[in-house]
Amino acid sequence: MDLFSPVTFGDLHLANRITMAPLTRMRSSETGVPGDLVAEYYTQRAGLGLIVTEGVWPVQESRAYAGQPGIETDEQVEAWQRVTDSVHAAGGVIVLQLMHGGRVSHPDITGTDRIVAPSAVAIDGEVHTPKGKAAFPVPHALTLDELETVKQEFVVGARNAIRAGFDGVEIHSANGYLLHEFLSPVSNVRDDQYGGSPENRARFVIEVTKAVREAIGAGRTGIRISPAHNIQDVFERDADDVRATYDALVDGIAPLGLAYVSILQQDLEGALVQDLRTRFGGPFIVNSGFSSVTTREEALTLLDGAHADAVAVGRLAISNPDLADRWRLEAPVNEPDPSTFYSPGAAGYTDYPTLAVAAQA
Repeated sequence: MDLFSPVTFGDLHLANRITMAPLTRMRSSETGVPGDLVAEYYTQRAGLGLIVTEGVWPVQESRAYAGQPGIETDEQVEAWQRVTDSVHAAGGVIVLQLMHGGRVSHPDITGTDRIVAPSAVAIDGEVHTPKGKAAFPVPHALTLDELETVKQEFVVGARNAIRAGFDGVEIHSANGYLLHEFLSPVSNVRDDQYGGSPENRARFVIEVTKAVREAIGAGRTGIRISPAHNIQDVFERDADDVRATYDALVDGIAPLGLAYVSILQQDLEGALVQDLRTRFGGPFIVNSGFSSVTTREEALTLLDGAHADAVAVGRLAISNPDLADRWRLEAPVNEPDPSTFYSPGAAGYTDYPTLAVAAQA
């Protein structure tokens, strides 16, 4: 497969197979409204085959970070409409990553009186809040009735995303947030139908995915997973359990005809990832994660070896708004500045030069 060839994932028509990984940037307002700077940032990257936004909260209780955008209010929806209109005018394809932070938050961030999770098990550590660092609180274990409410919150968020002009939605079931918390036997110690066995722990993720798919269509629905990522105390260290859990998850979603699965994992050519790809049987996006910067050579190797249908890129997509052109031309790339990943303003966000600008300097 050619990294620079077009491809169709469900209803999504990509000009190339380089996708922008979802990246927390914390540039939205206190009320979760993305502004002109956010629109500029995503529009600059419209040359990538697919843009996946940073994680966006469907309801206030699901907010994980200050500066994180939402898709709950009319004001947020209208602001995102300006973003999607701008990206589409530049020829881009953009999906919203729908993210419930679960226990990775604090009432000082959400403004609510509780934090929720599968079980009343806190993260061991501290969280950055607008009032300073604080211990992660013990979350409220969601009841069966509340799980139905959360499922509907995902559905409403997905419908709001389509209303805002997004081409689709990526369900965030990775990186230690709510849906991922259900998958791990460490963060999920429930004794009902949503806990215990791998099949039970996968159940809620499957149900949410089905509900979103029914609301907006299979061709506009993707999902992101990160098996054995072991982040934010969502530990998945038993290889047999990991395999059983993600086999159950993929078996549950494979019949749905989703647009894609996006997988974050260190060993992308290994048996776990490749067996899951075969099990899913549909478009598969891979991302090697936080251990190293995804390079052009790695992306080419993964596609040439038929290990994926597309490659998600994180840090180099931050520092190179024209990354697809740079890689196509084998041009030098800008190095990312981690000190500005989460800081406010344009620095390290919209001020990385394109090749054309660099040539004029």
